Amino acid sequence: MKWGTHMTLALGSLQLGLMYGLLAMGVFISFRILNTPDLTAEGSFTLGVATSAMVTLTGAPYLGLLAAFLCGMAAGAVTGLLQTKVGIHPILAGILTMSGLYTVNLAIMGASANVSLIGKETLYQQLFALLAPLSKDVVKLVVALVLAALVLAMLIWFFKTHLGLCIRATGNNEAMVRSSSINASAMKIMGLAVSNGCIALSGGIVAQYQGYADISSGIGILVVGLASVIIGEAVFGRRGVTVGLVSAIVGSVLYRFIISLALSTNVFPAYFLKLISAVIVGVALSIPTIQEALARQRQRREGKRDA
Repeated sequence: MKWGTHMTLALGSLQLGLMYGLLAMGVFISFRILNTPDLTAEGSFTLGVATSAMVTLTGAPYLGLLAAFLCGMAAGAVTGLLQTKVGIHPILAGILTMSGLYTVNLAIMGASANVSLIGKETLYQQLFALLAPLSKDVVKLVVALVLAALVLAMLIWFFKTHLGLCIRATGNNEAMVRSSSINASAMKIMGLAVSNGCIALSGGIVAQYQGYADISSGIGILVVGLASVIIGEAVFGRRGVTVGLVSAIVGSVLYRFIISLALSTNVFPAYFLKLISAVIVGVALSIPTIQEALARQRQRREGKRDA
């Protein structure tokens, strides 16, 4: 493969990794901070894609990103309400919201499975004109980097506030939080709202980046988020919230590089993407079990030597 092709793949992987880093942070919030299995992601990601695209068509791409985030928060809040107020199991609550969002997303897109943004005034088109001396690839990278850094900084700040600390405490020990007169249900709802807001924002920027919205954009997206979180933890370890959020972005970038390398070798055709993602997640999840098994084997061997 030529050097120019390598650079194009690396730059594209970095751009996508940073944009999907917002998704990874959202998944980190639900799975690690709240300790709740939330399957809303596939619906809320597509909700962000659809909302951002339709608002962008009106000539307001920046408002499209804000609308995507707010709609994602609303979707997460619905899942939280189903869990806390109706008493539905977290996994089922996520499935219900995700299923309902399919119809909502189609309605937002005007009953069309695809919406094109080609030739429309997207955020990228505006910045291409504003930053004309820079190449389009550099502008795309700057947009992804700035957005990821802004959301990361805001989340780090948020989880150090009183509300954020209450959400973290709810994920750590819900029984203790309830005994402390903190409304644990409200904390769960807020946490899931922030989580899905980040996921939808990721979908919103991806829609403007790729120049179209598709109703199937969110299929398998939860696996992508999980893979990013797990790969990041493999590099940084499981530590505090700040390190965890940073590791989620790094994991997202590394995941994109792994996928690009796997597909660029021509060993796997493009339609193997979802299978490769599933294998990466499966391998990453099995690492702690493999490490424990190896540690037990070492202990047995050492015990036999001592005997």
